[in-house]
Amino acid sequence: MCLTLSRRHLLQSSLIAAGSGVLAACGSSNKPQPNTPTPGPAIQPQNTPAPAPRTQGDNTMRIFASSGFCEDPARIQLGLDRLAQAGFSITNHAAAYRRFQRFAGSDFERIADFQDVAIGRAATPKVFMGTRGGYGAARLLPHIDWGNLGARMREQQTLLFGFSDVTAIQLALLAQSGMPSFAGPMLYSEFAKPQPNFYTMDSFIRTTTSASTTVAVSAYQTSRVKDADGILWGGNLSVLASLAGSPYMPKIQGGILFIEDVAEQPYRIERMLQTLHLAGILKSQQAIVLGDFRMGNIRDVYDSSYDLTNVSQVIARATGVPVYTGFPFGHVANKTTFPLGARAQLRGNSAGGYQITFSDYPTLNAAALNLKAGLLPPPEIVASAPAMPSANGENAADAEF
Repeated sequence: MCLTLSRRHLLQSSLIAAGSGVLAACGSSNKPQPNTPTPGPAIQPQNTPAPAPRTQGDNTMRIFASSGFCEDPARIQLGLDRLAQAGFSITNHAAAYRRFQRFAGSDFERIADFQDVAIGRAATPKVFMGTRGGYGAARLLPHIDWGNLGARMREQQTLLFGFSDVTAIQLALLAQSGMPSFAGPMLYSEFAKPQPNFYTMDSFIRTTTSASTTVAVSAYQTSRVKDADGILWGGNLSVLASLAGSPYMPKIQGGILFIEDVAEQPYRIERMLQTLHLAGILKSQQAIVLGDFRMGNIRDVYDSSYDLTNVSQVIARATGVPVYTGFPFGHVANKTTFPLGARAQLRGNSAGGYQITFSDYPTLNAAALNLKAGLLPPPEIVASAPAMPSANGENAADAEF
């Protein structure tokens, strides 16, 4: 029997087939249950990229959860809502709700946050937004095609945000593809706070919507500040030390190395810096910039007089590289957003402090977003908030990272 199909029937059949393919690619939108890993094939990088779907507009944001899980679903939703109100079109939001053991999903799931973009299974976003730090990102590094990922991000001029354990992702991306990223706020750590920090939100907006940005540090430096021009890179010291000697440690010559950490005794900080020194990394830099280590009442258990200042002096003598302190970033409430892996100029000022000017990094299109209305706290909160971190380097602690 001969069956004749009309053009309408043919069109309907084609649409149904296409829709089935999309559903198969996207999978279920249900949130994974805690402690239940999503079954999947063996973890291995996929080296044959498929054509990437083009991203529409400058407001797409893909969530990634490379490290620890987020405890409070209501808080996650608050952060997602706030970013949506700021104008971002959010994808992969289910990643923020995942949990397997202490991690934000199985290794396979966390790898897919990046690898799906690297091979073209998911569209390249304008923004990669981390959820939080913790531990676990290092387990993903050998299984991501960093070359393809970096190339796609460079074409789209993607901004990736994170700190703490996300440093492993940022270092691998820089080492394997040369793509910069940003030290800055994350979904659960900052955007999901009941009341976001004004300084942090304002810095995020100013940095990401400007072609260059300057961060002034008023903290007095005990040695004369020397001019330095180069790539500023780095991040969390514990993660940096753990990747020394690996292919995921960038080989930056004549750079400016930024370092921060939290809850570490001075001798442990020195030990990790000595690891970087013995690996030849510190001596290759023009300057070392220390962020806020949130020392507080932390004292060396062997010698309470041995502090971070002593550590800085020891490292400066051992390496011959100047060490500057007081940069306003760390596991603290007031976080300055700044690029990692971009050009930077470090200059001293007449008051004994210094400033760093950053350039040549991806930016957001402010006209396509609603950043100030969506992210800045209400006027009554702004009026009572500190405009800047204090001159003596004190900055409120932020336990959630």
